[in-house]
Amino acid sequence: MPKKSSSRRTIDYSKRKVKNRRWFLIVCEGEKTEPNYFRSFAVDTKVIKLDIKGEGKNTRSLVEKAIELKNDSEYDESDRFWCVFDRDINGKNSNDAQNFNAAMTLAKNNGIKVAYSNDAFELWYLLHFHFYNTGISRKDYQNMLTKLLGYEYQKNSETIYEELKNKQQDAIKHAKRLLMEYDRPNPESDNPSTTVHLLVEELNSFIPKS
Repeated sequence: MPKKSSSRRTIDYSKRKVKNRRWFLIVCEGEKTEPNYFRSFAVDTKVIKLDIKGEGKNTRSLVEKAIELKNDSEYDESDRFWCVFDRDINGKNSNDAQNFNAAMTLAKNNGIKVAYSNDAFELWYLLHFHFYNTGISRKDYQNMLTKLLGYEYQKNSETIYEELKNKQQDAIKHAKRLLMEYDRPNPESDNPSTTVHLLVEELNSFIPKS
């Protein structure tokens, strides 16, 4: 009996040319805020090629989309894969604890790293200015950033990376310190907390030294 044909593409890695560049796939929950920020990293395009997608999906759906993209023949295991999403308790893509934890587990089981923020990505921006270890409501982020920046914070800003760049090492230090505040880390309930600095550090490793 002839074998049934498979609709899925197969890859003959033995015939595949060695890639000159690694792909660096970042799949974001936000459609503009996070993609605009990460596209601003001046990585060495001779070494990696950034592929940043703003999907506008909730956590579980976002990770499922990242897995789908990861399994595309364009990528292989030498590439880097990240998801960026928020706890987003009362936001547009509100995530309950079960959905959030399931997304974290699903990503880990499929070789995808996660840069999460509890409660919102803007926590990463705030950490450029000060260390925060008390819960912050999503509705407070914009007012806090507006005061710190000295002008009205625009959520989809295309210039925020450059404006905060000189304070980035402070943000990394504050994010690491914040995670250490929790004896038993539980991302869905640890407000505030973030691992965005892990993705930032990895991207920084591909920026040419001046």
